[in-house]
Amino acid sequence: MKKILITGGAGNVGGSLSRRLVEDPDNYVVIVDNLLTGDVLKLPLQGDNWKFIRCDVNSYDDISAVMLAYSFDYVFHYAAVVGVQRTLENPMLVLKDVDGIRNVLNLSKNTGVKRVFYSSSSEVYGEPVEVPQNEHTTPLNSRLPYAIVKNLGEAYFRSYHQEYNLDYTIFRFFNTYGPMQSTDFVISKFIDAALHDMPITIYGDGSQSRTFCYISDNLDMTVRTWLGNHYINDVVNVGSDNELSIAELAKLVIRVLNSKSEIIHLPALKEGDMARRRPDISKMKEILGRDLVSLEEGVLNVARSLKGVM
Repeated sequence: MKKILITGGAGNVGGSLSRRLVEDPDNYVVIVDNLLTGDVLKLPLQGDNWKFIRCDVNSYDDISAVMLAYSFDYVFHYAAVVGVQRTLENPMLVLKDVDGIRNVLNLSKNTGVKRVFYSSSSEVYGEPVEVPQNEHTTPLNSRLPYAIVKNLGEAYFRSYHQEYNLDYTIFRFFNTYGPMQSTDFVISKFIDAALHDMPITIYGDGSQSRTFCYISDNLDMTVRTWLGNHYINDVVNVGSDNELSIAELAKLVIRVLNSKSEIIHLPALKEGDMARRRPDISKMKEILGRDLVSLEEGVLNVARSLKGVM
């Protein structure tokens, strides 16, 4: 049986990964989360091959008690303060995540962990120097505390491999969305508003562009990379290459959901709202070997989920 630790496992991506991994009875999954932004409702719904422990990964005493007790084979380090506005408003809280990265790596190399997976972010690219953004050729241009911490985290993983031969894979996530994402984030926020025929608010003129990755594409890429031993000691963009502006996203959500919502423009954010995002996902396409979930299908899936709790 493979023993797996997922930090931040009560969040959108971490919780979804937890649910996916417990489907395999050969996995035993320990999920830790401090519930700052996570929710126990996102934990697996069934199975006896998992355990949840409320734990602050940034506290060595907390996480060491867990990792020393279980001697994990694999670690998915997904715990982090997330959300551009939240991280801008709480820069010191974001910087504490460096402690969590260091704690996980020190304990992993001392307890026989075979490989550690790290959830980095598209934010490490900062304002785009080139498009599409490639894992190895695009310069990193991050300036915000959240992005700097993610970039520093990547450096920690590379250094621990060089010094201690601890294997890793870094996933740079680009706007992963799905039924378990909170409505604090743009696509779920738009869908929630559209379902209620409420105004959809956009910062600035809405010309800033993004790509959106449906959760099942993220999970399939993650699990196949892990089980297939792909991209060991490497960095992988995980996202979609279907780029559209935020204004176009709002119109798409309204059209797909047949909503009466109107679009309202608010003053542009002073910082943190990058002009453009589009990853080079050549590696991801090679691993998946299929088309990605369309944005229209993803929007409908999230809408069905939100309707279920309305």
